[in-house]
Amino acid sequence: MDITIHQTYLPHTDPEASLTFYRDVLGFEVRNDVGYEGMRWITVGPVGQPDTSIVLHPPTANPDLTDDEGRMLLELIAKGTYFGVNLATPDLVATFAALEAAGAEVVQEPTEQPYGVFDCAFRDPSGNMLRIQQPR
Repeated sequence: MDITIHQTYLPHTDPEASLTFYRDVLGFEVRNDVGYEGMRWITVGPVGQPDTSIVLHPPTANPDLTDDEGRMLLELIAKGTYFGVNLATPDLVATFAALEAAGAEVVQEPTEQPYGVFDCAFRDPSGNMLRIQQPR
């Protein structure tokens, strides 16, 4: 089989703040920005990797969610415990410094993890956990 990761989804609670973070802070390009009934789906991805994207979506756009489930979902997102993504960079220390200087919410400074990974962690404006690793 030949399978690749094409898109992954992260919820957003503020499309403009998310757009600014992913485009201006992380440097991702905007590939699509679609609105429907007052909601927005924004597709972003790393420059030079056109086949890999993150779709930032309205978390409560599912018509099967009850009001209580929607509130619970938004609470989990705000805590950073619902969704996340792992990213990679060849220079974690420099990337960390640039994101911290841009005002990104730091969760963990660059750390050698006991399981063999050198990484750090940030939250996006919606609370999603972004771990950034430096491949060995």
